[in-house]
Amino acid sequence: MTAFEVIRKKRDGGNLTSEEIAFFLHGYHSHQITDYQMTALLMAVFLRGMNADETFALMRQTRDSGQVLDLSSISGKKVDKHSTGGVGDKTSLMIAPIVASCGLTVPMITGRALGHTGGTLDKLQSIPGFNPQPSPQKVVSLLKQVGAVIMGQTDDLAPVDRRMYALRDVTATVESVPLITASILSKKLAEDIDGLVMDVKTGSGAFMPTLKLSTELATAIVKVCRKMKTRIVVLVTDMEQPLGHAIGNALEVREAIDFLNGRSPKDLEDVTLSLAAHMIHLGGKSKTVAQGLKIAQDAVRSGRAAKRFREIIRLQGGYERVMDDPRILASAAHVQRYRAPADGYITRCDAKLLGLASNALGAGRHRMDDTIDPAVGLYLERKVGDKVTKGEPLCQIHWNDDHRMRDALPLIRQAYEIKPRPAKPRPLIHAVLTG
Repeated sequence: MTAFEVIRKKRDGGNLTSEEIAFFLHGYHSHQITDYQMTALLMAVFLRGMNADETFALMRQTRDSGQVLDLSSISGKKVDKHSTGGVGDKTSLMIAPIVASCGLTVPMITGRALGHTGGTLDKLQSIPGFNPQPSPQKVVSLLKQVGAVIMGQTDDLAPVDRRMYALRDVTATVESVPLITASILSKKLAEDIDGLVMDVKTGSGAFMPTLKLSTELATAIVKVCRKMKTRIVVLVTDMEQPLGHAIGNALEVREAIDFLNGRSPKDLEDVTLSLAAHMIHLGGKSKTVAQGLKIAQDAVRSGRAAKRFREIIRLQGGYERVMDDPRILASAAHVQRYRAPADGYITRCDAKLLGLASNALGAGRHRMDDTIDPAVGLYLERKVGDKVTKGEPLCQIHWNDDHRMRDALPLIRQAYEIKPRPAKPRPLIHAVLTG
């Protein structure tokens, strides 16, 4: 068996055996198979797909390329949440402290910016001193102390996925159901968790832009979790326009802090609390999801969730005073408003285009070695359904570089559409699947 044969078989539409997948991933892990050969296989999978058995084998081999976190010394239920990625999606920053403050353990492994979407780790690292890479021993200590940790992959946790993830980001192979499924679950099922709540996005800003593709991805995730005997709930949520108002790392951390302090856009509140409610129910802290929602709401209203986020920041080395004074976060040298070109109703506020505009400003990556500017991004003052007059501000552009600003402006212009009549509203939550 050779790498060439495996690539060719998948390129020609064949189904790979678990032995072939194991051979390829073991070879890649040991550096006997190169990045360019893995890129070829990723593109073949992107174009040809994988069946359920292949996807399961890919997930298992990716997970087993490293160690599984041993959380057996931590009592109680351990639940996690993951999103497939969206624009302005900062829900993880609020969900971890909300659910932890309700008595569950949340070992949250998250990622960096991928394609046009933001990354939770990049957002957290805009907090001075925050350490997103605690050791396995430190992870257990943090979970015992504060009930939650928000971290990236450790060197020993699904290391093959970390390398594949970086390749996918820069080779146009992100939007693939089997690759997304295997990548997410290889990390999540290496956490020794009792349950998982997934947020699968749909719409222009999602990697799965249509409801059909999003449902296909949600179904694939449920099938793998069933095979692994892990309790799973998947919410398919809307990403036709950005979630909340802020797009960009420090800007989104500010909005998350505002949320925990009781100031939040309605769409961000609804999605965040719905996900938290399902986690609370899955972890056995409520008899129903509706009861879980009330518990999550009380955690925010009482200030318990904000206090818990402060503790998470402090114990992971961050400057906790950011909770009192978000001005500590990086801010851009320039803020410019983009204004409505006409009277009417906003009928489109395209999430993907605004995500690309934020990346053009420096908030995301185009290459694996790109440096992110934590200060730049967009703040939406108006969204779909709002009535506007010509010249009224639609969004703030936070920028530091003239060339980047010039690249971002055409994307922002293209993202907004204004018409005489309002558009039909889209639901925030399209479907809920359980396993």
